[in-house]
Amino acid sequence: MARSRYKSFSDEGRCRFCRDKKKGGALPIDFKDVPTLQKLCTGQGKLYSRKRSGNCARHQRLLKLAAKRARFMGLIPYVGQ
Repeated sequence: MARSRYKSFSDEGRCRFCRDKKKGGALPIDFKDVPTLQKLCTGQGKLYSRKRSGNCARHQRLLKLAAKRARFMGLIPYVGQ
């Protein structure tokens, strides 16, 4: 039996923010959403890479901007303890 040349793109391989948007109710990435930002940061306060976090390029850029704003406002630290 011949195998399909292209694999279908499943929801599991998609970015967490794209998946939520498809379900119909995700809030945009916000600098005031500290628990979400902390999930995507290391213990030292650095952001996880796209490969590790599973984000798409668009949402990784938005996440970077939100993290910078949250650091400036003092919601998350610049460096860990």
